Amino acid sequence: MSDITPSIEFFVGISEELSNVSLRRGKQTGIRNVLMSFENLKSLERFRSYTTQTYGDLRLIDSEGEISVTPSSLKIIWGGDEGDELKEVRCGFEIGNDDHWERFMRFMERYAEANGMAYQSSK
Repeated sequence: MSDITPSIEFFVGISEELSNVSLRRGKQTGIRNVLMSFENLKSLERFRSYTTQTYGDLRLIDSEGEISVTPSSLKIIWGGDEGDELKEVRCGFEIGNDDHWERFMRFMERYAEANGMAYQSSK
C-alpha cells in the first residue's frame, strides 16, 4: 500500500483537490478543529446533487489506509453574476483524540508533499 497517492474524497472514487487547510485547538476544550477548503469539487461538478449538506463521510486515503470523518460543517459559497459559480467549499470537523490527531497530521504531511503544498504556522 506504500505507493498510494494521498487523496480526499466526498464520494468514493472521486478525488478532490484541497486548496487550504486551517488547524485550530479550542483553548478550553482542547479539541482540535480542522477546516478544509476546496476551490472546486469534482463530485459537485459531476453530480450537482447537493447544496448545503453532505451525504456521508469525508474519506482521507493514503499509504496507511483510510480515515473516515463525519463533517460537522459544510459551507458551499457561490458567486458570479448569476450566483451559480462555485467559489469555495469549506468542510469542517473536530478531532478530540490525540492518536487520531497524529494520524491526521501524517496524512496531511503526505498529502502536502504529493500536491506541492507547504505547512505555515500562524504564530
